[in-house]
Amino acid sequence: MDGGSVDVAGYLARLGVAHPGPPSVVGLHALHRAHVERVPYETLRIHLDSPTTVDPAESAARVVAGEGGYCFHLNGAFSALLAALGYDVRWHVAGVQPHGVPEPVGASGDHLALTVHGLPGGDWLVDVGLGDGLYEPLPLRPGRYRQGPFAYALAPSSVIPGGWRFAHDPSGGFLGMDFGMPLAGPADLAANHRRLSTDPESGFVRVFTAQRRRADAVDVLRGCAFSTLSAAGRSRREVTGRGEWLALLAEVFGLRPAPAEADRLWRRVGAAHRAWLAARREEA
Repeated sequence: MDGGSVDVAGYLARLGVAHPGPPSVVGLHALHRAHVERVPYETLRIHLDSPTTVDPAESAARVVAGEGGYCFHLNGAFSALLAALGYDVRWHVAGVQPHGVPEPVGASGDHLALTVHGLPGGDWLVDVGLGDGLYEPLPLRPGRYRQGPFAYALAPSSVIPGGWRFAHDPSGGFLGMDFGMPLAGPADLAANHRRLSTDPESGFVRVFTAQRRRADAVDVLRGCAFSTLSAAGRSRREVTGRGEWLALLAEVFGLRPAPAEADRLWRRVGAAHRAWLAARREEA
């Protein structure tokens, strides 16, 4: 992965970390933690009808400018930063198994997974694009791991020969993720990106989301529903006022769209929430 076009100083400033020096396990962990804490998983550009690509340099530029994105953007941008810092980082086509889907989906192409190689202790699974997933990298070897409120497992994939299976905690937002080891690039993900970001049936198109992983919890905004999951359990509340919703977007997720974009975003999210409430009343 080429990291030559990344504004490294600007990116590190966004993450709030100093230059980590030569590639190291300590540096990789520090960068990963800072990324999931500071750069949200979000679908802002989708709900503003502002097309994006899976080009990692473009994604990195948006991160530097104060935005985030979903898995293709976040992992793409992070891979570009890691490459610019000298890490041997590789792309892999992956697939996320949602709740309600009985079998793993395999390497369906709806997710981008990253691995980092050549560091002490072996290879690493790196993923800043799983929403309520990893807080830190996982060693790329079978095992069980706890990070904050979540217990994870990593094992050989049962559906991808030579691939890997990341199993999420039962309380998490999805069941697991499988990926193969062949190397991938932006062209392998472009078609799925178009589908996920434009198809009216896509969950990303239907419901605005923003998520931020913390060491001990995860914050999630889906439409007008804000929740926090920690070891103490899950709290949830509705946020139906424009000012409160935009303040939450800024204060919790660090997203501050320009005034005109904020108006468009709220109109769309607020309208979707009212339609959802109306549908619930009809069902009752």
